[in-house]
Amino acid sequence: QVQLVQSGGGLVQAGGSLRLSCAVSGRTFSMYRMAWFRQAPGKERELVAGITSDGGRTNYADSVKGRFTMSRDNAKNTVYLQMNSLKPEDTAVYYCNAVLSPVHYYWGQGTQVNVSS
Repeated sequence: QVQLVQSGGGLVQAGGSLRLSCAVSGRTFSMYRMAWFRQAPGKERELVAGITSDGGRTNYADSVKGRFTMSRDNAKNTVYLQMNSLKPEDTAVYYCNAVLSPVHYYWGQGTQVNVSS
């Protein structure tokens, strides 16, 4: 069974930085496309960033382009989300997502990020 364990997050002032990590169990990590989503109170979950299985390509929501960087270390079965120049509107619960196929996908437990103004 695949498990995603997230770490990082917390409270930061606007303009600050945080790094989220997501460690994935299992031996097939390098086959997964990975992504970070977030969900703010009263809003739907939205895609923040994604990365291909080999780490060669990334994509970002317009709202975080130039501020967030997603990366992965296949040797450590871990993905990261470096968040810089944080804004109050980045406040949300952030979720790590692993996708192998349309019917094989998994979620992390969620990590709260709070950005104060």
